[in-house]
Amino acid sequence: MSSIGLKPPARPETVTSSDARPVAAAPDVGTAAHQAFWLLRVGFTVAPILFGVDKFFNWTVHWPDYLAGWINNIQPFASGQDFMYLVGAIEIAAGIMVAFAPRIGAFVVAGWLGGIVINLLTKNPPQYYDIALRDFGLMLGALTLGRLSLGVVPARKRGVLPRRPW
Repeated sequence: MSSIGLKPPARPETVTSSDARPVAAAPDVGTAAHQAFWLLRVGFTVAPILFGVDKFFNWTVHWPDYLAGWINNIQPFASGQDFMYLVGAIEIAAGIMVAFAPRIGAFVVAGWLGGIVINLLTKNPPQYYDIALRDFGLMLGALTLGRLSLGVVPARKRGVLPRRPW
């Protein structure tokens, strides 16, 4: 009976960093992270701006219908629609912030989405749970953008990554 030889798994190639520590060479991971950063950055710039503009015109939906009663009772404006004008302006500002300062803007958008989730969970439960779950997923995406921003933006400034990933 012949023995079957098993090969050990291939080890990643290592390189030495500037401070002489061995570092696993993973250029594909850096490129993928850079591309993911840009995809999320564009998405979380465009979406809040579009949804913010829609708060002024109610093209896609009548937004005051999604406002929880307790929020409508404590908001300082005369109507839910008036409050939606403020919401729209904040969303537009958050989208612009992601475009120009993603390390801050991504976390602002994530916090805003967290507030939207709380609003939807308390608006006529369980009617809006599906939308709350979708917005929770978007919040995770915004947090991911924030985390990527903390690594990608400084790496681009140091010249480790190109300004554009394509």
